[in-house]
Amino acid sequence: MKSNKILEMDQVSFKYEKEWVVKNVDLVIERGQFLGLVGPNGSGKSTLIKLMLGLVKPDKGSINLFDQSLKQFNKWQEIGFVSQKANSFNSGFPATVLEVVKTGLVSRIGAFRFFNRKHKEKALESLRTVEMEEYANYNIGELSGGQQQRVFIARALVSDPSLLILDEPTVGVDAQHVTDFYDLLGRLNKEKEISLLMVTHDIGTITEHATHVVCMNKTVHFHGASEEYKNFDDQDLNRLYGHSVHQLSHNHDHEVSNS
Repeated sequence: MKSNKILEMDQVSFKYEKEWVVKNVDLVIERGQFLGLVGPNGSGKSTLIKLMLGLVKPDKGSINLFDQSLKQFNKWQEIGFVSQKANSFNSGFPATVLEVVKTGLVSRIGAFRFFNRKHKEKALESLRTVEMEEYANYNIGELSGGQQQRVFIARALVSDPSLLILDEPTVGVDAQHVTDFYDLLGRLNKEKEISLLMVTHDIGTITEHATHVVCMNKTVHFHGASEEYKNFDDQDLNRLYGHSVHQLSHNHDHEVSNS
């Protein structure tokens, strides 16, 4: 029987030199979940993602991916990743949208294999999923920030991942495209049954769309349903964040702001 767990962290800790940036983290991501990972700057969110992706090794604890130890795990096509650096993509890069998406197949076919018609069709299918097929032959630099972000998601989706990790994907994207972006993520989660983990500072919006929230400040201070997190008052948030914060309301959304 296939396990429902995609990722499991057990007492994971990591330090840079002598400073612990991730400490005693217990975390489980299950199939079908859409998790928002929130926390103040310097709370270890990006390091946690690096640990999940095997880019750095924990000093303590264990990590399992799809019921396999991270040390033995090699099916990286099961995990799609959209880096925060995608938002600062070099607009002069000489590649079409279709070419960019096809690079997401390298993990499946190998770095020195040629792309064939089947790979092209797969890339076009991913572009259709993010509603960008009509831009397939555009140069990537001709697109807006919001359109580029959809292309990078298509590149992550082309290998049919079970888990999609996004690191601050809405930075530099205008408000209207952010709304469309969250709608897209909701469809990927519900219709394509892709589990999502999104690092964000946009707490008000993420709690409206994610099924679960993980609040981190070096360790996990909260991991539960979004509805429960939305019910926290300022005192609760102060406790979770480790310093004074307050909620601001804008058009019925909420965001956490340092006070």
